[in-house]
Amino acid sequence: MAIPAAVLCLLLTLVSGNYGYHRDELYFRMLPPAWGYIDQPPLTPWLVRSFGLIADEVWAIRIPATLSTLLALVVVVLITREFGGAAYAQGLCAWGFGFGVVPLLFGHVMLTASVDLLFWPTVVLCVVRALLREAPAWWLAAGIIAGLATYNKLLIAGLLISLLAGLLVAGPRSVLATPWPWIAGALTLAVAAPNLAYQATHGWPQLSMGAALNENNAADTRVDMWWFLFVTLGPPLALVWCLGWWHLLRRTAWRPARFIAIAFLVLLALAFAAGGQIYYSAGLVVVLFAIGCVPAAEIMRSRARRLVAWTAVAVNAVASTVIALPVIPMGVVGRTPVPEINQLARDQVGWPAYVDQIGDVVANLPDPSDATLIASNYGEAGALHRYGDARGLPPAHSGHNELYHLSTPPEDARTVIVIGGQADLARTLFVSCEEVARLDNGLDVDNEEQGQPVLVCERTQPWSDLWPRFRHLD
Repeated sequence: MAIPAAVLCLLLTLVSGNYGYHRDELYFRMLPPAWGYIDQPPLTPWLVRSFGLIADEVWAIRIPATLSTLLALVVVVLITREFGGAAYAQGLCAWGFGFGVVPLLFGHVMLTASVDLLFWPTVVLCVVRALLREAPAWWLAAGIIAGLATYNKLLIAGLLISLLAGLLVAGPRSVLATPWPWIAGALTLAVAAPNLAYQATHGWPQLSMGAALNENNAADTRVDMWWFLFVTLGPPLALVWCLGWWHLLRRTAWRPARFIAIAFLVLLALAFAAGGQIYYSAGLVVVLFAIGCVPAAEIMRSRARRLVAWTAVAVNAVASTVIALPVIPMGVVGRTPVPEINQLARDQVGWPAYVDQIGDVVANLPDPSDATLIASNYGEAGALHRYGDARGLPPAHSGHNELYHLSTPPEDARTVIVIGGQADLARTLFVSCEEVARLDNGLDVDNEEQGQPVLVCERTQPWSDLWPRFRHLD
């Protein structure tokens, strides 16, 4: 385990400063410390701001993502060992997981999903140890960790519901007659209490956010989540987690853990119903992969089979690295298929160029001191917040998610520069709007900002009437 962990750490560290900020990272930089936000709990923004104190650079805020992935590697290998996997199975798990698609993606960019990739398998490991070792104290650890996970995402509730459903269907149901799982649930609620109190006193904003994600993403997510199952770690490794699911149902010795196979099906149903993001099931896919490494190692007893297996792992690692990490020079990545395959890659390029172009618009105004900026989404607002001061730009405002509550454009600003997708809305709200530029990253990368208009508008109505119209959740 030490060697693949060291190689993974070195790889993620070497590329951590390549390309630029992801739009979510730019957003997290802007959020002030709080118990929660309308679109998420406080942990990931707090980590971004804390590690940003080391240096206000992209490599610094990605340190927690690297650490989360390294710790997740340790956890999934421990799951393999818990199911009887010897050194060979553990090595297969470490190399396969560490250099799979999702671990590399989430280990490179600091997202809420980066931290969940550690929390979810850790909760399952604790429950498995409680059952396979007949050591009920592990239930308490599972409850505490699940409570901590709520500060990153409330989606951990989906995992807990799935595990409980799995126990009810596949057993061992007798454990539910003991106090330990219920004490664990009480610990989860106790640890999560401040987070839940924020939600309750703010009208449960996560429910509104979930509804917005469902409205915007559900149609695509309910199709794409199925193929994404098979590229979570890479297509060559999908057979391994399928083996894990099958052997959970078939092996007598694993009967106390059979509930995981049922929990996976329940989680898929919940993810389908939620229609939020395609990666919601990744936390259990990696658990099934860790379990599947045990029968996979048993199958690969001959030298020829081992050669085929390790060749598949190596090819998958190389392909995953090229797709998931910024190893292709930024100047040529737009001429490759990578941006089309990897949304995280295309969301990391172009931000300084976009801010420069907005800066040119401001500089050409008759009176730049009279101007204010409205960004259509938090990526644009975050880029202007990160790079705008050095270019002498006025503060940017946005109605996107939490940013709507953080600031309102100044009442004395009559000239409004509107950037991005809310241009059509702006044309209906202001007395005049002139398109003066189109954003261009100069890299042929077709991300959300590429080709978006920049408008110069004149305002006559008060912001109290106009600003609520710019608010949106997605």
